[in-house]
Amino acid sequence: MDLVPLFITAWIPVLKMLMVTGIGSIIATPSIDVLGEEARKYMNAVVFYVFNPSIVGNNLSKTFTLESVASTWFMPVNILLTFLLGSVFGWILNKITKVPSGLRPILLGCCASGNLGIMLLIVIPSTCNERSSPFGNPVLCQARALAYASLSMGVNDLIFWSYVYNIVRLSLGFEKENINITDNETSAPKSIEEGMGSNHANDAKLVDAKDSTGYIAGTENEENSQTMCKVQIGRKMSISVSGLQPAIVALRRLFTPSTYGVILGLTVGIISPFRKALIGETAPLRAIQGAISLLGDGAIPTTTLIMGGNLIKGFRKSDIKVSYVIGVVLVRYFLLPLAGIGIIKGAIHFGLLHPDPLYQFVLLVQYAVPPAMNMSVISQLFGAGESECSIIFFWTYALTLILFPLWSGIFMWLVS
Repeated sequence: MDLVPLFITAWIPVLKMLMVTGIGSIIATPSIDVLGEEARKYMNAVVFYVFNPSIVGNNLSKTFTLESVASTWFMPVNILLTFLLGSVFGWILNKITKVPSGLRPILLGCCASGNLGIMLLIVIPSTCNERSSPFGNPVLCQARALAYASLSMGVNDLIFWSYVYNIVRLSLGFEKENINITDNETSAPKSIEEGMGSNHANDAKLVDAKDSTGYIAGTENEENSQTMCKVQIGRKMSISVSGLQPAIVALRRLFTPSTYGVILGLTVGIISPFRKALIGETAPLRAIQGAISLLGDGAIPTTTLIMGGNLIKGFRKSDIKVSYVIGVVLVRYFLLPLAGIGIIKGAIHFGLLHPDPLYQFVLLVQYAVPPAMNMSVISQLFGAGESECSIIFFWTYALTLILFPLWSGIFMWLVS
């Protein structure tokens, strides 16, 4: 099959995505301010907690069964490999360009993490509807594409928040977070002791004033001992809760709403009684699935608009060196795709992948996407490299219009 028609097939969905992204950037400008920073913050919360888990759970529950889950076991491995290879290339980039220590984790994260969520949900199903698509029936192709992209989003979130987040945290925010935790551990017991200390003083005065009667003195001693027990119990409970706080926070970051959407979607798809009750035109609880589907439909346009609004930060002035941006572009759009071709071709050669061209195409595309938008969240969270991250995002997403379709066309040619 010719590369030119395949390039056009891959280019049209990306062009659609960038047109919606451009609208998001326009309405987020200060002169219009429909999608200002405050509005994006609230919209992002709705997408994160409602839209994304809905679209992920809905797509997986309708498409995946026990057999299809078993046949896609390589996808989590492949996503993990994209992170590991990106980390290696990012480490080499830091060494070659001599990046300042405060910016190294941000560049490493931009190289390691790709937009394996909403971008795949937008581009791959749209590719199925193009005339030159090599993936057969558009309806069946689109259903499978949505399922593969949804699984990719859930696995990506799990690895991102367990791997990339901790790389940046350990490099930039570990000491700061440790101080906060220590303060939380000590402040609660102190406040209890100070509050109870005034009670002890009053009790002591009361004992001295009424020491002539043994009964009252004995009663007060019992009350004092009970008070001391309460203080000790309060201190132990406070320290125990504070000690669990880092683990609770880590679990909350690790298991995002999209991850829960993956778990619930696969549960419904795999377990036959749940599937019969929720999925299908005759399912008794099909209204629930329909409502979730309606919520999921809002994920793609809303996220794309927010992404466009966030990209206008790239117009700000920054002292970032051009070599840093070029380095990230080389890693994300040249080194990783070439490595991905070698890995997927090797997996096919050894019989690790089932012969589905669309599945193999999705695995290859996972190596050729721009950096994950969550990196901007991390840079804001730790207050490190925010302007530099914005510049990197602006240029990598601008180059998506040419480089991503180019690689997509090559990938379609390889699997068709």
